[in-house]
Amino acid sequence: MNNTSILSGKKILVAVTGSIAAVKTPMLVSRLVKAGGEVRCVLTESASKLVSPLSLSTLSRNKCYQDKDQWDDYQKKPLHIALAEWAELIIVAPMSATSLSKFACGNADGLLASILLAAQSQIIVAAAMNTSMWSHESVKKNWNYLKTVDRIICLEPCEGLLACDTFGDGKMTNLDIIEIAIQSVFIFRKQNKILTRDFKNLKFLVSTGPTVESLDAARQLTNRSSGRMGVLLAQAARLRGAKVDLVHGPINFQNELFEGLNTYPIRTALEMEQKIDYLRPSASVIVMAAAVSDFKKNSPSETKISKELFIDSVFDDIEMTPDILKNQTLKKFKNQIFLGFAAESGSDIEIREKGEKKRIAKGCDLLMANPIDRDGQGFEENFNSGFLLGPNKMVKNLSLSTKLSISHQLLDEIQKFEP
Repeated sequence: MNNTSILSGKKILVAVTGSIAAVKTPMLVSRLVKAGGEVRCVLTESASKLVSPLSLSTLSRNKCYQDKDQWDDYQKKPLHIALAEWAELIIVAPMSATSLSKFACGNADGLLASILLAAQSQIIVAAAMNTSMWSHESVKKNWNYLKTVDRIICLEPCEGLLACDTFGDGKMTNLDIIEIAIQSVFIFRKQNKILTRDFKNLKFLVSTGPTVESLDAARQLTNRSSGRMGVLLAQAARLRGAKVDLVHGPINFQNELFEGLNTYPIRTALEMEQKIDYLRPSASVIVMAAAVSDFKKNSPSETKISKELFIDSVFDDIEMTPDILKNQTLKKFKNQIFLGFAAESGSDIEIREKGEKKRIAKGCDLLMANPIDRDGQGFEENFNSGFLLGPNKMVKNLSLSTKLSISHQLLDEIQKFEP
């Protein structure tokens, strides 16, 4: 398996502006360097009061540039042009209200402002500021303008406790989300494309993770699904402009990976079906990635059953859980797209055949059949592969890749699909 990071050897310029969230940026730089990226940093004058240029240069293994360097006598060409041409991706994290205003209004005052106007590469901006500043009409106007520019990826702040002791919107999005955006840019760049908001104004409904069915007070029926595939697909869709509802079983992700998603935690298959039934009518795309437990005990014991009596008791009233995907496709509206998942074992031919039978039986438009009996992929792993199956004997081979890359490939196929 090739575990080489997609960031290996990529030229990434990280810019830091004057928001208290700047104290988090050195950790982002460290992560990018560990992933193999070639990182250079730019620090605005106000940001230098919050983060040491020495810390950024040490972590990046490169000089940290400031306004005073812009017209250095030793430069062969203007520094802002040289850095803009060098960078394959520019990240502004955090972006303050001042830097946002400069960028949106075409103000080239300062090294970073000049770089952003000269750049032809994709730019990720992660805003961070006081809640009142973020909600100000002028800031919203500037932010909404940036969102109209295809090569600019705007990561809105989230809700949290801010440095001013205010609880509200304005906290910089967490580093995991920024990394998902960075990796996504290079996934698209590999195909000579740019990441855009091509799902703007669409509503996604995604289910993920396992469901859990109680047997008694101590034991339960479930499966090994981590929920990672569904969460990454939900975040990839959000990054591409979609609004996303995520119905998920018990999973061990830190809450930060749910940022920006409308989340609905459930436990049992019945709870999942009820929540999906409620949310489905407003969705344009329904992705059923959850690994639903196939069986449940009709009347689980409220006390722990002794080992001696357990086997006879547990199989006494076992029944099938609802077939959520099939039940939902029966209620499908015109123009809704259903993507199902089938976790299978066996050879490639067996997986394709089982997957196609399920696609037809479940009534979904598209179905990804993926192996779960191969080392390093599937349940609880960062990699996946499989076959995307569709009408008219459509088969698309999804070769072994990260689950984020697979997510974008699936979204590309959904984008092309005509119900």
